[in-house]
Amino acid sequence: MAQWNQLQQLDPRYLEQLYHLYNDSFPMELRQFLAPWIESQDWAYAANKESHATLVFHNLLGEIDQQYSRFLQENNVLYQHNLRRIKQNLQSKYLEKPMEIARIVAHCLWEEQRLLQTATTASQDGQAIHPSGPVVTEKQQMLEHNLQDIRKKVQDMEQKMKMLENLQDDFDFNYKTLKSQGELTQDLNGNGQAAAVRLKMSQLEQMLSALDGLRRVSMGGLLTAMEFVQKNMMEEELADWKRRQQIACIGGPPKICLDRLETWITSLAESQLQIRQQIKKLEELQQKVSYKGDPIIQHRPALEEKIVDIFRNLMKSAFVVERQPCMPMHPDRPLVIKTGVQFTTKVRLLVKFPELNYQLKIKVCIDKSRKFNILGTNTKVMNMEESNNGSLSAEFKHLTLREQRCGNGGRANSDASLIVTEELHLITFETEVYHQGLKIDLETHSLPVVVISNICQMPNAWASILWYNMLTNHPKNVNFFTKPPVGTWDQVAEVLSWQFSSTTKRGLTIEQLSTLAEKLLGPLVNYSGCQITWAKFCKENMAGKGFSFWVWLDNIIDLVKKYILALWNEGFIMGFISKERERAILNPKPPGTFLLRFSESSKEGGITFTWVEKDISGKTQIQSVEPYTKQQLNSMSFADIIMGYKIMDATNILVSPLVYLYPDIAKEDAFGKYCRAEAIEQPDLTDPGNISHIHSLGQVDVFEGPLVHGLAAC
Repeated sequence: MAQWNQLQQLDPRYLEQLYHLYNDSFPMELRQFLAPWIESQDWAYAANKESHATLVFHNLLGEIDQQYSRFLQENNVLYQHNLRRIKQNLQSKYLEKPMEIARIVAHCLWEEQRLLQTATTASQDGQAIHPSGPVVTEKQQMLEHNLQDIRKKVQDMEQKMKMLENLQDDFDFNYKTLKSQGELTQDLNGNGQAAAVRLKMSQLEQMLSALDGLRRVSMGGLLTAMEFVQKNMMEEELADWKRRQQIACIGGPPKICLDRLETWITSLAESQLQIRQQIKKLEELQQKVSYKGDPIIQHRPALEEKIVDIFRNLMKSAFVVERQPCMPMHPDRPLVIKTGVQFTTKVRLLVKFPELNYQLKIKVCIDKSRKFNILGTNTKVMNMEESNNGSLSAEFKHLTLREQRCGNGGRANSDASLIVTEELHLITFETEVYHQGLKIDLETHSLPVVVISNICQMPNAWASILWYNMLTNHPKNVNFFTKPPVGTWDQVAEVLSWQFSSTTKRGLTIEQLSTLAEKLLGPLVNYSGCQITWAKFCKENMAGKGFSFWVWLDNIIDLVKKYILALWNEGFIMGFISKERERAILNPKPPGTFLLRFSESSKEGGITFTWVEKDISGKTQIQSVEPYTKQQLNSMSFADIIMGYKIMDATNILVSPLVYLYPDIAKEDAFGKYCRAEAIEQPDLTDPGNISHIHSLGQVDVFEGPLVHGLAAC
């Protein structure tokens, strides 16, 4: 039976959990309409491979169109309307991010399988089925198996406790009955009923022996198993999630959600509390009946201490920062906070106990040195209503930092050798849990943040965030930049590519990265493994330039995002290419072939084009125009510039030297849809304002205008 059909037959309490899985990101209606097709796709594979994700996403849109046609034939107006709305929403959200919808669908299918497994386990008296979804790794399957084993052992221990209690009640009753009748003190040798009394005494001794045997059933092995699974979960699964969160913060692949980990941790916490109740039950039983050599007296205190210690550690580890501090106006650059500007953050307790709803008051502070004051709503109560999935969380939306005025130039307890953008700070979240007689202090920290006072400090601050999260997973190393470690080119290259792929549709190619490697390290045959220092990356000027590598690159990233995003996404901009490579690929091309690349000389970020032409003797020449910067691109789009760009040839005729975008794409095909129709019209030479982008070659004068660029090797 198809998975979706199985889900429809579940008990209402499980259906309620199913409803929480779906929202506008992936509507339940779509899951219903396309159930067989959705279950036939490998979403987990698509979530990790962009080309496959793109294919599956377009196939999904095709399936929606087919389903829409069926509703059209059935005259089902409501379903037609809903399906059209769903398709438009999916296109707007995921057309450029197909891997994201693949991750969402894969997660939903896995949660459905988990729900079916839970329901099957409950209905078949512990006979569980294992999820077969490809999204679960072998290691995670083993963890699932271990958790199921612990739950079964806890249930078995519960049954043994009931047996122990019943046996003890029987023993206690028989013992008190004999005692009340005086039979325990009779002289067995002189009494005619000695045989009967001996039989009753023998039965009591047998009951006591069985009672002692049950009391000696050790919980130690179960606690050790719990400790092992907990260690595995926290040191591997949770640590892995935290590392993925770091990577996502600096533009890497988005982290998976915490729901699965929350389910595992909650399950383990429930088992631990059940065992603790059983240990308390042992104390009650021991107070009712005890005897010489009673194992409860010997072992119960140590068991109680151990289970409390394990549970405390679980709760402390389960308190995490789900969303790192970020200014809403700069969502692609978290962990950089400007004083006086609001930022948001969110914490979550991965132990989903409904009884803790609205019980935990979270307080936010920054640095024990209190160099900054946190203003705004800096205390909040955790609740299950704000999150889509009912998790216990607290989201802080209106926090701001204000710097305290103090000695040391306004810098309290900080290393004076560090510049502001290298100073790291921790935002701390604190609360107390009171649960089943236990008081547990919880504390968690954000990743280190950089606090700036002026937005012009953003580039260097972001460089610090990149370097830190690229090279360490130490959660609180605020002294990182007193002696920053070196990175390898392989690490740096990946992070640089993320700076483009996280905000555009394209990362950097191997050839583009090789050009950047040459900027940092000089010409080499192989850059893999080459070391790059922090100073080389961000602080020292490049050879022959008055600015650092990062300042130059960051301005190019800004240029791409704000002015030429569509052209970059189309793959029309070669961007980073050495002059030697540029000449080598253009030389064999016909006149009029051109490419687009970033300026190497513009600190503020510039883009230029280089084209092929023939001189009078027929010799190939490579020409470039002075780079266009943000100032010029504010006045005219780059597509308009390319389409309208003309020069005066040797016969004083205006011609466009740009005909084919490398390798052989007609200029109109590439840029026509991105420019205004008037941009390709012939300019009126009688109006100086219309010749602002006309250039000349050879001995012909350049027309002067407000935005004229000369030919240059830039």
